[in-house]
Amino acid sequence: MQSLFAFKGTESDDFKKDENFLFNSIDKMSDLYLSIMALLIELQKKANSKLELSQKKILATEEDINPNRKFADNAVLEFISSNTMLKEIIEKRKLNFWDLDFEYVDIIFKSILESDLYKEYMAQGASSLKEDKDFMVDVFSEIIAPNDKLYDYFEDKQITWVDDLPVVNTAIIRKFNKLKLTKPETFLIPELFKDSDDKVFAKDLLYKTLLNSSKLSEEIAKKTTNWDAERLASLDGILLKMALCEFQKFPSIPVKVTINEYLEIAKEYSTPKSSTFINGILDKVVKEYKAQNIHNKIGRGLM
Repeated sequence: MQSLFAFKGTESDDFKKDENFLFNSIDKMSDLYLSIMALLIELQKKANSKLELSQKKILATEEDINPNRKFADNAVLEFISSNTMLKEIIEKRKLNFWDLDFEYVDIIFKSILESDLYKEYMAQGASSLKEDKDFMVDVFSEIIAPNDKLYDYFEDKQITWVDDLPVVNTAIIRKFNKLKLTKPETFLIPELFKDSDDKVFAKDLLYKTLLNSSKLSEEIAKKTTNWDAERLASLDGILLKMALCEFQKFPSIPVKVTINEYLEIAKEYSTPKSSTFINGILDKVVKEYKAQNIHNKIGRGLM
């Protein structure tokens, strides 16, 4: 969608630069994931550093000498921080900005310490892996991911990260939920594609949408005579082209899957009325294809 939105050429162009833009933006998503992992590593370092300083106080209390290490020893944070492979990749790609921009670590750390989530967690005594995972899911969902200052920081670092944040944040939460202490180090390494077919699909969807842009636009225009032309020139028009391209050029993708995907994208990135508009047009297209018995899907129950 981003690549097509940025496209300024014609159907006769060489699309290599657009392909490069597509895969470069996907690589940047991986960088964002690794940067957040680096932040989590720094948060654990901050927790340990705070405990060490407390123990060195001249007038240390019993609590300072024998502190509650629950957060510092959280199994999820420990699993991330002890992952040698992950840390090597972060260092190699120069994605640990937090040594220089330590104030953001401080902001997140302070927000965690002041939260009711933290106070309740620390008061419960020894915890199981599940409790540690649940705590980190809640902390990430309610404190780290929605932090406005962190959001602005990532936007300044890399403009495309703003769009990538929801996907990356969801992926991290899934990692937390699936984590087992027996998982190999590769478990935390980001996988941008499920398999080689995923990467081929991304490239094919880009190329086939671009190569058939005029025909797709004509077909959409016939179904949208009562709609404002500006709407079709916006992101909604691009999403409709992509959906029709999947209907026509990807016979193994079920129609319902295509429709649901583009409705979700429209809700996330376009106007409040976009999902209703797109749903109406796609429903009309599907009924027409069925009536004409064209663009049928491969496999049982796919159309």
